[in-house]
Amino acid sequence: MSTPLYQLKAEFFKTLGHPVRIRVLELLSVREYAVAEMLPEVGVEAASLSQQLAVLRKANLVVTRREGSTVYYKLTHPQIAELLRVARGILSGVLEGQAELLADLRATSHS
Repeated sequence: MSTPLYQLKAEFFKTLGHPVRIRVLELLSVREYAVAEMLPEVGVEAASLSQQLAVLRKANLVVTRREGSTVYYKLTHPQIAELLRVARGILSGVLEGQAELLADLRATSHS
């Protein structure tokens, strides 16, 4: 019996559920990166970055290519970058709504 689509989606979103993995995908949304270039941008130890990259590779969200001793990463699908843009838009709307609610609460508490 095959796995239901909603379960596959849940697994996909679990894969995205780590700040380092999101940051890596954001970087790769712009261009291909070598591991050494990512380290200062992500701000974690090399072993931790390597572990998170392995998770993204296993999920087929990123692919690698080797040039000499340098390993480069890129997104497997441009839709990943689009998903991150959509998430940013949703979060912006949520935060704007929260800011409005906070302003209303502050205004009514002074009445």
